[in-house]
Amino acid sequence: MTVQPEITQRDLRSRSKEIMDAVQRGQSFTVTRDGHRIGELIPLRRRRRFVPRGEFAAMSRTAPGISPEAFRADQDATADRGTDDPYDR
Repeated sequence: MTVQPEITQRDLRSRSKEIMDAVQRGQSFTVTRDGHRIGELIPLRRRRRFVPRGEFAAMSRTAPGISPEAFRADQDATADRGTDDPYDR
């Protein structure tokens, strides 16, 4: 387990750009106030926006088959049959 460096609330306030740049690069920090740990500053996990064609094809080969009839029945069972028009009453 990696130990996160501790920073004080005052450090966070006075060195915010430097600290946020480190968080953007993947560094995590434990924030303290009056010597007590009060929170963690951690980077968000980045989601991939693109899946390479070969990887998608490999995943597709092992995916379970889908019945179009069952899929439509599931949609019909969960779809809101109401109108989106608030004036249509």
